[in-house]
Amino acid sequence: MPLRVRLRRDRVLLLMTLPALLLVLLFNYVPILGNIVAFQDYDPYISDNGVVSILHSPWVGVENFQRIVADSAFWNAVSNTLLLFFLQLVLFFPIPILLALLINSVVRPRVRALSQAVLYLPHFFSWVLVIAVFQQLFGGAGILSQLLRLHGYDGLDIMTDPDTFKLLVTAQSVWKDAGWGIIVFLAALASVSPDLYEAAAMDGAGRWRRMWHVTLPALRPVIALLLVLRVGDALTVGFEQILLQRDAVGPGASEVLDTFVWWNGVRNQDFGYAAAAGLVKGVVSLGLVLAANKVAHLMGEQGVYRK
Repeated sequence: MPLRVRLRRDRVLLLMTLPALLLVLLFNYVPILGNIVAFQDYDPYISDNGVVSILHSPWVGVENFQRIVADSAFWNAVSNTLLLFFLQLVLFFPIPILLALLINSVVRPRVRALSQAVLYLPHFFSWVLVIAVFQQLFGGAGILSQLLRLHGYDGLDIMTDPDTFKLLVTAQSVWKDAGWGIIVFLAALASVSPDLYEAAAMDGAGRWRRMWHVTLPALRPVIALLLVLRVGDALTVGFEQILLQRDAVGPGASEVLDTFVWWNGVRNQDFGYAAAAGLVKGVVSLGLVLAANKVAHLMGEQGVYRK
């Protein structure tokens, strides 16, 4: 069918998507042009007009990127970011899958709905509230520390311990967002035909074999898709969550790329240097998405987009 005919046929649908397309262009693609400040000694105070400030800021070429390579604080942020990513990938990513399988095995609908609601509720809490809850539990004056002192032991302050900070951040993410991940996997499980379970049971498969040969293969495309997206988001490990706890453990243990960009750009007002660090992060994240999607294709899955 010619393109002209298809455009005339789908003109109503195209008009309906036009506002969303304009929003994406305005807020997602137009700001990309601002990355030009990564090659400048950008000074926003030259003019009240941001475009004028960009045009009149001096060019420094790749000087900001050379500073990044020689900056030990940047590489410390990279190290912390990657370590947090691997911890969350190993400890956080499988938990929604396991919880979805557990909830799906519950026979009573009311119990299943109640369990899902309880697990999903923390997702609506702000990070300020989540960190306050953990502070009341694991802080120096928290419940755990008071119980230890009550029984003759020394108090324990996990919230200010740099050695356990990354595990603490991972535990906070699990408690807050595991319920959100359950929804996707439960939707995938709902599409599995009950006939497959009945046929497997008639062939003598027990509960574990039915889960291994029926349930997990049904979840495999969703797992591959979410894994690709998670790998692409590897360098973004929670800006607000870490920024709120940065001063408690120090930047050596808590600095990640997002807080590094914020600290240098907003606090130190070194906008060109911060933009260069953010641009490096974006390019590496794009490469990770493409690489992870290629691996998904090699495994026979669709990934984010088709071949």
